[in-house]
Amino acid sequence: MGNSVLQELRAKAPIGRLISLPRGHQDLHAMPVSAGYEIRTKPDYQWDGRRRGQSPFSVIQYTIAGAGNLRFENQTYRVRPGETMLTLIPHNHRYWLEEDGYWEFFWISLNGEEAMRIQRAVLATTGPVLKLKDETVNQLADCLSRLLSSETDTPARASAVAYEVTMLLYDDVFGVHTMPPVESRAMQRVIHYIDANLDKPLPVDRLAEISGFSRSHFSRLFAQSEGMPPAEYVLLRRLKQSTRLLASGDHTVKEVSGMAGFADPNYFAKVFRRYFRVSPTEFRKIGLAASIMTMNTETSPPALQKEPVEYPEADAD
Repeated sequence: MGNSVLQELRAKAPIGRLISLPRGHQDLHAMPVSAGYEIRTKPDYQWDGRRRGQSPFSVIQYTIAGAGNLRFENQTYRVRPGETMLTLIPHNHRYWLEEDGYWEFFWISLNGEEAMRIQRAVLATTGPVLKLKDETVNQLADCLSRLLSSETDTPARASAVAYEVTMLLYDDVFGVHTMPPVESRAMQRVIHYIDANLDKPLPVDRLAEISGFSRSHFSRLFAQSEGMPPAEYVLLRRLKQSTRLLASGDHTVKEVSGMAGFADPNYFAKVFRRYFRVSPTEFRKIGLAASIMTMNTETSPPALQKEPVEYPEADAD
């Protein structure tokens, strides 16, 4: 272990911090929950992602030595040195240490809408076990050190580090990879199809068929290309379309719902309010259209709620 920061933390192990800071008037879209460095040698170390409450947060756990076990949905992984485990809570997964095992690791847990959005996209692309670059791991270790110190004793400072952690993952997974031309053209073909058919059902199976790849491979490629799962991309494109239609003033809210691809006007209103914190009718009345018109699918909508949006089953990934 050549990283001097990790060597210093190892000398203090076990070391950890539950990061609970007073909230300000504004929601921060990336916040740390906890961080630490541990050496586990007993089988009482185990966590079930379905029994850790309903408040969403993530666990980013890098294995330094030894190994641990992860059961993620219906697949079992052996998490080895140099590998990073990424899990979101609540979710159907479990990780544990077996009898006579040894697992040395550091972890950083995050919450906040933007942090969770990026990490969902990472999961869709890589699965729950990542092989990060050494440079990324070193930078994560530096973030860990700051989270364990008094440097992050205000919400703003803590959020800045949490966002840095999120962007380190994003850059490692999405920032430097060039997609082969065949796959890139396939993703553009799918995007053009989505934009031309927002008023119709857009199930992931159909999008995968258009791409020419299997559903699972398509979903990974799409998340790598666009930074989010296909179902989330479709939802954001539909919301953008709905803001344009509402701004025009030429259609009723019910008509806008159907034209933007929402079969149920009530569901449309529910999702719209979650993203923009106003109803479609209020949106039209108070003149938010000008500020939302520039929204694109490369960024989050301007006022995401913490409560996750449920994608329609037909379009879900």
